[in-house]
Amino acid sequence: MTNKQPQNPLHGITLEMILTSLVEQYGWEELGQRITIKCFTDNPSVKSSLKFLRRTPWARKKVEELYQKSVGKDA
Repeated sequence: MTNKQPQNPLHGITLEMILTSLVEQYGWEELGQRITIKCFTDNPSVKSSLKFLRRTPWARKKVEELYQKSVGKDA
């Protein structure tokens, strides 16, 4: 059984890859300004942010949307 997802622009990209890319591109301070969530503004780390984003669908969606805009992929 093949799990092809041609309509999913994030297929094969992990949340950790997305977050790491955004932190490299924007830095924690600007990322916290673009998406105002405490895990980006108060003592941020990839580990704590991933934990929060995995449990919080609305925040994960905002991060995924910013990533798609930053790499030019359609949402």
